[in-house]
Amino acid sequence: MGLVAVVGRPNVGKSALFNRITESRRAIVEPVAGVTRDRLYESTEWNGVEFTVVDTGGIWMDSEASLMTMTRGQTELAVEEADVLVLVIDGLSGPTAADEVVVDLLRKANKPVILAVNKAESPRVNGLEYYAYGFGEPVLVSALHGEGVGDLLDRIVECLPKVSPPIADAELGEPIRIALAGRPNVGKSSLLNRLAGEERALVTPIPGTTRDVVDTRIDVGDRHFVVLDTAGLRRPSRIEDGLEQKTVDRTFDAIRRSDIVLLVTAGNEEMAAQDLRIAGQVIKAHRGCVIVVNKSDLIKGSTVATVAAVKEVTEFMSWATVVTVSALNGWRIDTIWPAVEEAYQSYTRRLSTHRLNQLLQEAVHVNPPPTDRGKGLKFYYATQVASRPPHFVFFVNDPDRLHFSYRRYLENRLREKFGFGGSPLLLSFRPRRRGGDEASAH
Repeated sequence: MGLVAVVGRPNVGKSALFNRITESRRAIVEPVAGVTRDRLYESTEWNGVEFTVVDTGGIWMDSEASLMTMTRGQTELAVEEADVLVLVIDGLSGPTAADEVVVDLLRKANKPVILAVNKAESPRVNGLEYYAYGFGEPVLVSALHGEGVGDLLDRIVECLPKVSPPIADAELGEPIRIALAGRPNVGKSSLLNRLAGEERALVTPIPGTTRDVVDTRIDVGDRHFVVLDTAGLRRPSRIEDGLEQKTVDRTFDAIRRSDIVLLVTAGNEEMAAQDLRIAGQVIKAHRGCVIVVNKSDLIKGSTVATVAAVKEVTEFMSWATVVTVSALNGWRIDTIWPAVEEAYQSYTRRLSTHRLNQLLQEAVHVNPPPTDRGKGLKFYYATQVASRPPHFVFFVNDPDRLHFSYRRYLENRLREKFGFGGSPLLLSFRPRRRGGDEASAH
């Protein structure tokens, strides 16, 4: 699809316009400069034409090596790859020297540029003073209220190159959605860049560099992945302002939107309480999980003891696979994809009713449920009612007689027989009723 980059100096409404065009709330919008840092991509459609919009950080002059300079570098990459550029101007402030910096950059790009004068809900805004930039007739828009956005989209579609229809997703196969989650500074963005093979996200030693959730499409062989890099999650007591709370909310949403979560930890540190809180969010969302011990090149000697320590601390999700890697130098990065593939196959697996009940009969025969005063738990049959994750319903005479240890025993037997590595399992126990058992299970 064609690519449209939304660019401009800081705090002119680029992210608000991005959200309006894509009819989403992907980008965080705050009345302060420098909120957007990484490139954000979202597909949209107008009059039957599909294209992708990329939101960018603000462009400004900064001679020093800083986070602002790195953000500008991300924006310049977006300009380089885009087919159409939308220059957003703050119509209330009028032309500024900072706008001239952006204009000079876009002139050198030698690409179609559409000038969008934002905040046109104010009667003070007109486009006459912007003709001097040489980008043709300005489009007056209001990202806040949506005024003029249809005219802007008409102009975008006119400027897009004519491309072949995209290959249907069904032909490519369903992508596996992966969320990178973890504490600040454990190397999530570095890992994303290593997996993607490009500088897709900013990497600095400054906690909180990543704010928005950055989606990246990565193809490995004939398998397609969408990796969601998220902001580092600090302890709730350290979340200081509304902006940081928005980043936390988007991280939790990314976990819920994923199939598999890569829980990234630091191999040169012991797992902290916050690592376990994030693991708890993965369990709450019923998502598959691979624990990625990053910075494992800093571990002296074998990593066997480190993996054992991680498994011990995360015993409550013992089904999660653990891999040791280094995003910095690429050590063992190639072990992540097979672990994700296994977790996804487990997460989406379905068992036939025959195989499931065969296992149930064997399990009960080998280890019958305990009885109390001659009264015991009796199993009738089981069925799988869902996948993502696998959900099994067992019909019994009295669910209240089920002990948690026997539930764990049945789950262990399922895992021993069918694997399910990297995926949680949901087990429900319901009384058998005459007729309609299958229907009531769904």
